[in-house]
Amino acid sequence: MKTTETPAPLPAESGATVSTIDVPAPEPARRKREGGVLNVFSHGVLVIWAIMVVTPLLWAVMTSFKSDSSIFSSPWSLPDKLHFDNWSRAWTDANMSDYFLNTILVVGGSLIGTLVLGSMAAYVLARFDFPGNRFIYYLFVGGMSFPIMLALVPLFYVVNNMGLLNTIHGLILVYIAYSLPFTVFFLTAFFRTLPTSVAEAAFVDGASHTRTFFQIMLPMAKPGLISVGIFNFLGQWNQYMLPTVLNTDPDKKVLTQGLVQLAVSQGYKGDWSGLFAGLVMAMLPVLGAYVVFQRQVVQGLTAGALK
Repeated sequence: MKTTETPAPLPAESGATVSTIDVPAPEPARRKREGGVLNVFSHGVLVIWAIMVVTPLLWAVMTSFKSDSSIFSSPWSLPDKLHFDNWSRAWTDANMSDYFLNTILVVGGSLIGTLVLGSMAAYVLARFDFPGNRFIYYLFVGGMSFPIMLALVPLFYVVNNMGLLNTIHGLILVYIAYSLPFTVFFLTAFFRTLPTSVAEAAFVDGASHTRTFFQIMLPMAKPGLISVGIFNFLGQWNQYMLPTVLNTDPDKKVLTQGLVQLAVSQGYKGDWSGLFAGLVMAMLPVLGAYVVFQRQVVQGLTAGALK
């Protein structure tokens, strides 16, 4: 019986390589389905959350242009006509203009002071090593967890003994002290992410620490300053407890105190349209600030988390 010999494989030429092609396995369809379901679920939650937030805001704005009778007879219908006299009545008769001016003075002064002092303290804690650095840092961190209700009584006596009770500048100083712990905590983490080579180059060129901070490092920290500024603006604009305790002068009341007084007075008068107009007036600056600076807020939060 004849047998056929299988020829041996030819030897590979010198320098030649035998390549094997790996065929990628197709992605399982199950993962795609799971990702699609998760995507739909997350988007559904966001849509529901947006409806829950936007609906009361739109209803308050719509109600501020309606008459008192239509507010109760048809609360969910559109106004038959725009009653701008509600806004003028709230602005003049309810003294909302005075409350706005006092709030702008207090929040503007405290916001500038908080950002300047907080950024300087955060820069020193983030860039310089000295005895007690971490102790001071954790003091600021501990200040965020201290309930403000526990400090109201001693704070009242301190402000009164300093002659700052029922004054605009006294309220500004209290707001600065109230907002500093979070500002220092936030900006310390942000300054640590900034490159040190730029500051070192400035020192080599003969720049002082003050000039390096204000002309080089502070502009680089602009996203973080805007982010923490928005958070402080929201907290200070909506602050009610501190001015209620430390500011009892009717001529120097801020917007939150004015809204409470407006709710009481207009409620007895039955002027609900004027009450909603004042409420929307107090709400618009906060919404406007966030809409204008929302991109910078996101940039500051993400930049502070990256090294």
